[in-house]
Amino acid sequence: MKILQKSIAVALSAALFSGMAFAASNTSSAKKNSAGGVRTVARSESASPSDVQFAQSVSDALENGSIEDALALFDSYATEDSSLLSLKAGLLLSSGNVKDADSIASKLLKENPDDIGVLELNMMIAKKKNDAVKKNQYLRKIIKLDPKNCEGNIELGDEQSLRKNFPLALKYYKTAWMSDPTNMEAMFGCGKMSYYTSKDKDARDFFNRMLRVDPENAQALSYLGKLEGENKKYKAAYDYTNRAIASDPNNYDCYMDLGTFSRYLGKYDEAEAAWKKATEIDPDYFLAYAYLAGLYDEMERDDDAYEAYIMVVKKNPDYYYAYESIGLHSWRKGDYELSRKAFVEAAKKNPDNISYPLMATACYLKQKNTVKAKEYSDSVLRKISDKSSLDYKMLRMYHDQIGDMDVVLAVQKARNDSSSSGSISNKSGKYLYYLALYYDLKGDVSLAQKYYVEVCAIQSPMFFEYRLAKWAKTADSDDTVREVNKAE
Repeated sequence: MKILQKSIAVALSAALFSGMAFAASNTSSAKKNSAGGVRTVARSESASPSDVQFAQSVSDALENGSIEDALALFDSYATEDSSLLSLKAGLLLSSGNVKDADSIASKLLKENPDDIGVLELNMMIAKKKNDAVKKNQYLRKIIKLDPKNCEGNIELGDEQSLRKNFPLALKYYKTAWMSDPTNMEAMFGCGKMSYYTSKDKDARDFFNRMLRVDPENAQALSYLGKLEGENKKYKAAYDYTNRAIASDPNNYDCYMDLGTFSRYLGKYDEAEAAWKKATEIDPDYFLAYAYLAGLYDEMERDDDAYEAYIMVVKKNPDYYYAYESIGLHSWRKGDYELSRKAFVEAAKKNPDNISYPLMATACYLKQKNTVKAKEYSDSVLRKISDKSSLDYKMLRMYHDQIGDMDVVLAVQKARNDSSSSGSISNKSGKYLYYLALYYDLKGDVSLAQKYYVEVCAIQSPMFFEYRLAKWAKTADSDDTVREVNKAE
């Protein structure tokens, strides 16, 4: 859009100063470049005084009114002046009237096939129409006529950025910036690609250059905040991001960052408010709901977390982690039907994680539906190729409702193999939880509590079953465990 704004400005300059051919940068008289391209928007050889007066009226309308006000002036003014037609096409495109803009721009291109300003206009229209073939046709011609063309190289940089070829994108943006050191899009492209290629010093330099031109530029402030955040300077990151929001109060990404930095600073209420604002800005995107859910989990606001996870899967049905959390919270609430459905869905999204079929089977058993428990677990067991694996043995135990001693020995062996220090690994902790749950389902509360306590003793747990164990562990479980240990 900034290229379009510049194109309008160039066309307006050409109309106002029709005795001269102005370059796109408005800094020098237009010349043919080495390949023969003209760097100004096409214009007539001369313009009448009335054309110049009209152009001034358009300029005044743009400055004091709106694009629509400027376009309305053309309704009562017929002209064949190329620069005015180019201006009208740019205004039409900016207002969303692609069809009429295309009609004028195509006519101008036939009359001026090597005019770079006209080619840029047609390129923008083709891009708006999602016509990649024509857009690239115009782009290649622009670059052929003027290899250092600022707008053309920005477009090439944008293309490579979308392909995640950040080094090549940076090369194009730098070419654009060297062609026009004042171009904010070129500077931002250089800064952003430097950031993505871990050239933090260069990124910071380009963003600060932008601030010297526009001290409250939201893009520059936002990325300076990201840089500070990655260096764990969260207060500085928080301040930069707040400044970015002050300049661009509806920027989704800025509110996501503000929530993150607020959370690191212990400002949980502000983090919640920031991510809630993000859901208002883009209610159909899942990420802010996921961040809110994680925050609520951390704050142990379980019901709020549950509701947030429900929103995540509504917005992004493929986000399996949310199904895991819905299953977990539904289990806590005693809604085993919803818990089972969530874990079954999670298993579909991530079939290699045995936790999901185990929890789904346990839900059937909680519902006293042993037939469905066997049918479902059998469908999973048949797909496990390694019949000697602990995953297979554990699910087989749930399926057969016997064989626990073999599984206990296998879990103990896995526990011993995974750590020489005596501490319990996350993987072993997960298996211990399913032993505890098995005994819980069988009614052996004492033995179940023994294993729940072992799970809860794990340092830095990284598996969701830990929370289930915490919820299942009773207040007097330590006394119960001592009794079990004496009996053993």
